[in-house]
Amino acid sequence: MTEVLTARDGAVFTITLNRPDAYNAFNRAVHPLLLDALEEAADPSIRAVVVTGAGKGFCAGQDIPEFNELTGSIADVLEQTYHRNVRAIRGLQKPVIAAVNGAAAGAGLSLALACDIRIAAESAVFVPGFSGIGLVPDAGGTWFAGRLLGFSRAFEWMATNRRLKAGEALEWGLVSEVLPSEGFGEAIAERAAAWAAMPTRAIALTKQLFEHAHDASLESQLALEARSQEEARASADHAEGVAAFIEKRPPSFGGA
Repeated sequence: MTEVLTARDGAVFTITLNRPDAYNAFNRAVHPLLLDALEEAADPSIRAVVVTGAGKGFCAGQDIPEFNELTGSIADVLEQTYHRNVRAIRGLQKPVIAAVNGAAAGAGLSLALACDIRIAAESAVFVPGFSGIGLVPDAGGTWFAGRLLGFSRAFEWMATNRRLKAGEALEWGLVSEVLPSEGFGEAIAERAAAWAAMPTRAIALTKQLFEHAHDASLESQLALEARSQEEARASADHAEGVAAFIEKRPPSFGGA
């Protein structure tokens, strides 16, 4: 069995964690395969990426029996595994959608948080997991949760290991949408296709602007916006968008 599956439908690339009997928990085999898939997703002809899990779970986090067997520096292990994949997700110059079809726990939760957009099935739950076994969040979980939810709510949630249902996650702003579990895959495919039809370079530049804005001064953000706008204005998609507006028709963006 291959622990990570990939599939392409037009400009949409789907990455599926494929250890359903273990609720897609991370083991040694998953990390390099996930990194390979994310590197494949960098292909410019791919304009939207979906990350999801096989079976009933999104990702249960680290395979605990394997974790207990680790020796040496945990920092080194994290750098060689989770850190590389989180950076690869954030480095993709296109929207990355976490299709959370079931439980997202521990590092699996961090994986979902690292994506640009989170869409949940009604059956999804979000569980920090770490404090329940005397550990601290890793794989960027605190960085993403703090920015999505604010310090106080993110700290309390992760420290108390509260199990968050899909509806609560929507109320908190952790996910953008909750969909019926039945037909979830088809609905995700429709939304991913809509993202793939957008002006991909402009979306990538917008993603970069929000990344920069976290710790930027107003002046540096204004400058970056101006430089990014120069690039976007020179794109074929901008020309197409203006033409479509004048001609009163839907635009047909090519992603360039």
